[in-house]
Amino acid sequence: MNPRLRSTLPVIAIVLVVGIASQAWRARSEDRLGRQIAALAAPGDIEMISSDTCPFCAKTRAWFGEHGVAFSECSIERDANCAARFRAYLSPGTPLLLVRGRPQVGFDPQRVAKALGAS
Repeated sequence: MNPRLRSTLPVIAIVLVVGIASQAWRARSEDRLGRQIAALAAPGDIEMISSDTCPFCAKTRAWFGEHGVAFSECSIERDANCAARFRAYLSPGTPLLLVRGRPQVGFDPQRVAKALGAS
């Protein structure tokens, strides 16, 4: 085996282990946060104003679904009332989350948990 390669193998192994551990930590933290939000969010507490073409809306929808978070959704392309509400908030984009009536542009699970009263 090449001596250079042999000397870099331990470094590569450490980088891989740290990367895997970091991903596991992140996944565990996200699961914990998801369970917390699901427990705090009653039906009607979270509404997502979305766009049919918004990839961030799709990710938010999937995240809520994966963690069992109760939420409602309307589409600005399919619902004129939804589009009017979206314009009234002067939101720069979607998703626009209304968490207990308070607007949040974009999706940040920690911000949603805080708005729901998580400590």
